[in-house]
Amino acid sequence: MRSTLPIVTAAIVAVLGLPAAAQDKLTVYTYESFTADWGPGPQVEKAFEAECGCDLEFVSVADGVALLNRLKLEGDSTKADIVLGLDTNLTTDAKATGLFAPHNIDTSRISVPGEFADDVFVPYDYGYFAVVYDTEAIDSPPQSLRALVEGDPEEKILIQDPRTSTPGLGLLLWIKAVYGDEADKAWARLQDRVLTVTPGWSEAYGLFTSGEAPMVLSYTTSPAYHMIAEDSERYQAAAFEEGHYLQIEVAGITIKGAENPLAGKFLSFMTGPGFQDVIPETNWMFPAGETSTPLDPVFGKLVEPARALLFSADEVAENRKAWVDEWLSVMSR
Repeated sequence: MRSTLPIVTAAIVAVLGLPAAAQDKLTVYTYESFTADWGPGPQVEKAFEAECGCDLEFVSVADGVALLNRLKLEGDSTKADIVLGLDTNLTTDAKATGLFAPHNIDTSRISVPGEFADDVFVPYDYGYFAVVYDTEAIDSPPQSLRALVEGDPEEKILIQDPRTSTPGLGLLLWIKAVYGDEADKAWARLQDRVLTVTPGWSEAYGLFTSGEAPMVLSYTTSPAYHMIAEDSERYQAAAFEEGHYLQIEVAGITIKGAENPLAGKFLSFMTGPGFQDVIPETNWMFPAGETSTPLDPVFGKLVEPARALLFSADEVAENRKAWVDEWLSVMSR
């Protein structure tokens, strides 16, 4: 579709004698797994372009925290109209950049745990972090975060970097929520079990399914992919007695994007079935907005967290640098 759009647009402009409008294009920054062939990006792009008659361009980076880092580097020169893939742990920091504008859209179709509502960021999905394990490699998975931290160092886990990855940041906050001031000691114990730290989720999960380690930091919903797409129950999520850390993913309009009418249209589209129906079986998360189809029954077999753990965005913003520095001081030993 994109290969023919510029030709068609040029022909229309030539016939009508009108200047080409920048508003014919919408640029969305997101993370790599969203834009992958198997991710929601291709279907979302097709559906929105059919509705808007425009060109939707995705620009991807490794993971969610990297999105915010890139935006900070680009500043006012960013080409992003929308940033999709931050989560509520980053919203206060993101607002502090001064690069986002109020969304001004109706969010009545949005429903997430905790009833998160914001005038700048709109949720599009949510899920719970989990340790996913290979049942062919581990007979007795950890039943708590403490059991993971204090378990057999020969049973390795793959995790993500909290400086670039929202799952990596999620694990950092999960350990802080459970261990508090003893988090550095927990990381020192867990370090022996960590095979490697990857920049983003995709790299870690790819290594996991390749058999490089029997455990990976992922989501309670990850096994749904294997059960639906592969008809396999080999990979499962371990239920932790302390509860699981909640992630709510969000999108926001940049100051640049506020000048593009397509930005508001996209966020409104994001809250409805054209976007939300795609999420469960491509992004493998729970939809945050209105859907037209029920979830596959497989989702009813997944781990249901006994408790949802979540720091406020302000608390994360106030402490994130210190907590990441604490993690670095341990992991770099």
